[in-house]
Amino acid sequence: MIAYYDSPIGRLEIKASSEGLISVNKIKRALKMEKEGAGIVQECKSQLEEYFAGKRTEFDLQFDWSEHGDFQKSVWNELLKIPFGRTTSYGAIAEKIGDKNASRAVGMANRHNPIAIIVPCHRVIAKNGELQGYFYGLDTKRFLLQLENPKSFAIQGELFA
Repeated sequence: MIAYYDSPIGRLEIKASSEGLISVNKIKRALKMEKEGAGIVQECKSQLEEYFAGKRTEFDLQFDWSEHGDFQKSVWNELLKIPFGRTTSYGAIAEKIGDKNASRAVGMANRHNPIAIIVPCHRVIAKNGELQGYFYGLDTKRFLLQLENPKSFAIQGELFA
């Protein structure tokens, strides 16, 4: 099942299996939108519309991570715990999954997060408060963080979860 959503950050391709959401990825080229899926992809699209409109702070969707490893899943599950409008560091995620030395591995798991925005890897920043690494660019990361926390975004210390 596939659906497309023209978001403020560009066109998103939403894919799902019968088990749950597989991916939400920004795509570069415009694809025809003739084969719109139903069910979970349409629900995902609806929830993304609410998120970008400022009406949704939490997503309620099932995921299908069956093709991914346990380490990645553990990182992504921690990402889901970061509150809306807040951030945390790669090191803090590493500690929460039980390996304080795994900051770089956490960064790589973030980079391979197949479900952009909904699994909020954009909420992970460097320990010193700098924005680092986002597969859609730092401008997009900054946009998403400002969308979630327009009053406090400039005060990095107040963003940490």
